[in-house]
Amino acid sequence: MKIFFITDNFPPEVNAPATRTYEHAQEWIKQGAEVTVITCAPNFPHGNVYEGYKNKLYQKEMMEGIEVIRVWSYITANSGFAKRVIDYVSFAFSAFLIGLFRKYDIIIATSPQFFTTWTAWGLSKIRRKPWIFELRDLWPESIKTVGAMKQGRTIEMLEKIELALYRDATRVIAVTDAFKTNLAGRGIDAVKIDVITNGSNVELFYPRPKDQGLLERFNLNDKFIIGYIGTHGMAHSLDFIVSSIANIKDENIHFLFIGDGAMKQNVVELAKSLALKNVTFLDSIAKEEVPRYLAICDISLAPLKKEDNFKMVIPSKIFEASAMQKPTLLGVEGQAQEIIEKYNAGLCFEPENEADFIDKVMQLKNDQAKYQELQQGCVKLAEAYDRKKLADQMLSIIEHSADMVNNAKRILPD
Repeated sequence: MKIFFITDNFPPEVNAPATRTYEHAQEWIKQGAEVTVITCAPNFPHGNVYEGYKNKLYQKEMMEGIEVIRVWSYITANSGFAKRVIDYVSFAFSAFLIGLFRKYDIIIATSPQFFTTWTAWGLSKIRRKPWIFELRDLWPESIKTVGAMKQGRTIEMLEKIELALYRDATRVIAVTDAFKTNLAGRGIDAVKIDVITNGSNVELFYPRPKDQGLLERFNLNDKFIIGYIGTHGMAHSLDFIVSSIANIKDENIHFLFIGDGAMKQNVVELAKSLALKNVTFLDSIAKEEVPRYLAICDISLAPLKKEDNFKMVIPSKIFEASAMQKPTLLGVEGQAQEIIEKYNAGLCFEPENEADFIDKVMQLKNDQAKYQELQQGCVKLAEAYDRKKLADQMLSIIEHSADMVNNAKRILPD
């Protein structure tokens, strides 16, 4: 089985799409698959190419058995809608050209961004190969949600293309049940849609003692630490969080924000304007360093804006935090809330409701019995969402999809 995987993000980038693809590919290789990932020079989120890489027409490397091909794209920061579209389209075109000359049995394209799936569609027609649409986000719906575009002719055209791609794909693999429900409600055959959620790499994320060196470096000894590790983007409502922190009077509660993104500077400036002393901001860290920093946190914070579209989103943070027995303070409604409440692995607050947010913070800090109860829930959640098991399930779907199309070719005349 030769898998050709198209993704705009891949390690050493550390966002959720990069991590999911990398960890899945590692497991597939262990099961005997050959995996080629086509991506661009690592640059997320600032649009600066990482040290050791160049934005070249073509470069190849082997990463833990994965053949990684990096192609040229117009690179820009993760902000500014028009430039990002040019970025996405240029990568899709470069990936398409390289894909014409590669050997593979099946193509997988992951969203976001949306245009990788256009590449997969085009290659599947020319090379007569099956392709899978891995649905990580509802695009273009998500760009309306964050205010990047309003409903109009352009959005309507993109939505028609979106639906056509779902229909054309051999399979659609969604990361949430809510995405599957959304597609089925819009006329996509539910039989062709599978759900493989995000999960946790329990070999990397597991309970460990707090690193005293880190605590001392950032003057966090004896603090109750609420940590946010991830993208500081338009969707994450971190401005609301920082504004609310100003009204938390307990000086032993400290918030640790680690990561970068389009809203990072805005959030930092807001904290400065409020003269907050119980907040620390750090730059992005390597994926293998995340457990070390998460270990010093008592709580993992996972907020999003209060938008109906985000009710279908499950932040990957909840799985990694649970694997380390760190309860989640979740500011997301919908399926993510259902998971946290089902396993009793954290507390949920209404998104952008300051009073509810502060109330849940104080409960987590002051109720030790409840905290320990939530830790036990974390254990159950992590066991249910082990990324190895999920990767194996996805590989079975990939193999079945390839076999189904190849068998049909043998039956039907050219």
